[in-house]
Amino acid sequence: MSETILLDGSSLTRAQLVAVARQGASVALDQAQLRRVQRAADFLAEKVSCGEPTYGVTTGFGSNADKLLGAHRVRDELPGGNPHAPEGTLLEELQHNLIITHAVCVGKPFGEDVVRAMLLIRINTLMRGHSGIRVGTLEALAAMLNAGVVPVVPEKGSVGASGDLAPLSHLAIVLLGGGEAFWQGERLSGAEALKRAGLAPIRLSFKEGLALNNGTAQMLATAALALDALEHLLDTADLAAAMTLDAFAGRSGALRADVHALRPHPGQVETAAHVRELLADSTLLDIPYHLVPRFKPWSAEAWSEADDQALSFDIGWDWVPANQRHGREAFYARFLPFKGGKKHQPQDAYSLRCMPQVHGAVRDAWAQACRVIDVELNSVTDNPLIFPDNDDAPFIEEQVISAGHFHGMPLALAMSYVKAAIPVLASISERRLNKLVDPATNDGLPAFLTGNEDGTDSGFMIVQYTAAALVNDLATRAHPASVYSVPTSANAEDHVSMGANEARHVLEMMEDLGHVLALELYTAAQALDYRQEMLNAARRLANRGGWQALAAKIANAPREGQPHYEQFVAEVQQLVAALAGAGDFHAGAGVRDAHAILRRHIGFMHRDRAMDGDVRTVCALVQQGALCPAA
Repeated sequence: MSETILLDGSSLTRAQLVAVARQGASVALDQAQLRRVQRAADFLAEKVSCGEPTYGVTTGFGSNADKLLGAHRVRDELPGGNPHAPEGTLLEELQHNLIITHAVCVGKPFGEDVVRAMLLIRINTLMRGHSGIRVGTLEALAAMLNAGVVPVVPEKGSVGASGDLAPLSHLAIVLLGGGEAFWQGERLSGAEALKRAGLAPIRLSFKEGLALNNGTAQMLATAALALDALEHLLDTADLAAAMTLDAFAGRSGALRADVHALRPHPGQVETAAHVRELLADSTLLDIPYHLVPRFKPWSAEAWSEADDQALSFDIGWDWVPANQRHGREAFYARFLPFKGGKKHQPQDAYSLRCMPQVHGAVRDAWAQACRVIDVELNSVTDNPLIFPDNDDAPFIEEQVISAGHFHGMPLALAMSYVKAAIPVLASISERRLNKLVDPATNDGLPAFLTGNEDGTDSGFMIVQYTAAALVNDLATRAHPASVYSVPTSANAEDHVSMGANEARHVLEMMEDLGHVLALELYTAAQALDYRQEMLNAARRLANRGGWQALAAKIANAPREGQPHYEQFVAEVQQLVAALAGAGDFHAGAGVRDAHAILRRHIGFMHRDRAMDGDVRTVCALVQQGALCPAA
């Protein structure tokens, strides 16, 4: 990718992070801001030369903060000397040892996108000029990112305060020629990866180890990438719900703008508007109850017209005789007395009717987390903070401030909110999927969305099992990590955020959430095909065969000469006229587009077939965002 992102420490966006992490964009450093970076480094060097004690520069770290570094190594005076004495001064050794001893994470390595995002975040925060790092060190970090050297950073080991010490040490150790890194897909030693990329290792100076590993880059990287994925899945969830609503021939009143103006939560309003857009031009929504036939198993005598012989279903209605309409006269004055697929009820189930409220609440959780992430992307999160321009300060403690910006709780709590929202979005999707396959709740569609004439087909039965298993797994992983602080560093760090675990969990949960939504879309597409074909078959029958052909599909029909026969004929003729004048039955414009894309990859399932390939395909389509091209 040819795009280059200019970093100045103050204007990095989530979109730019994704461009660097996932699209290979490179970075450049703002030259004016580099002068501020050098100003802080020069300030530290001056203070060290004056002998001023400074935390993390001339003292140890954490619980070792009370240990002042001497002028020479005591170990050199041990019997036998110190044959392994490192090069450089004690101050340089302090920074070097900080990195090499803190790189102790375990588990499988983070993906390349996460590590590139971590590098980007670290560079950007150091560009603010409050960390004491030298310009040359910062340029070396940027060169490593641009050259495609990706440090091996195992996933587990950060408690989220003091920042992400262990994973960031894995990031920095490669800069020193240690650790491991991926380069052009090959896992190498850090020194070899640098060599192949044409780079050389560096030696750290005052506070540079602390500047490199003290901050929130891992939790922020995983959080930002998770939110990017969730943004697309929110649109996918709306699409899945819209396709399911069309397949149900559901009611649109619960989506109206004036309805949501009465409870204007931003996410709810946005969701309702998005679903209305997807459903625009649908002729399935709000369809009169009497027009919708119910599914009947196919039989050889089901269809007489040649064009209909290929249909794999039959259709039917029940007629409601006059003596069974008492107390419902107003209803039957509006709707014809035929019971088909749609139940005579003015409202849909909660998983359909309350979808704007549920999806919208998840959107609001996402938006709140985005606000936190946007602040953090351009924040200084290491310690201590350098204020070299406070020239009037009489003591160094007023220019080198020990604070707590490394503490990840703002991120941890924001991500715990998102973490709780993920299984909610998955759960409502699974409930809609279940309604589609259950003949007791799917409004006249076939059981498990298959004809099953011979009793050998399972159809979409087990698709719901997989969705249920995923929802349970997501729910059991939704417990917040941030409520469990485990003190570290001999209780110097007596309250930590566990934000790294929180954000990592959320990023990992995105895949399963996408799978649940994919399974709903896979199922809804099958249901939508059935609904449209059944309605359009009824319309063709009305146009071609007249009232006699349609009457043959109606149960409880009186025969000629029996009571109510003339009334039955008249009402069937009204049903024929309504169907014949209805026009083509089809889904909303956005739903049609997505359905067409899906059908290019996965065909309608007339009979049982191996479904594993279908499931892999639809999951891949959701992951790629292929079903929501407009979004």
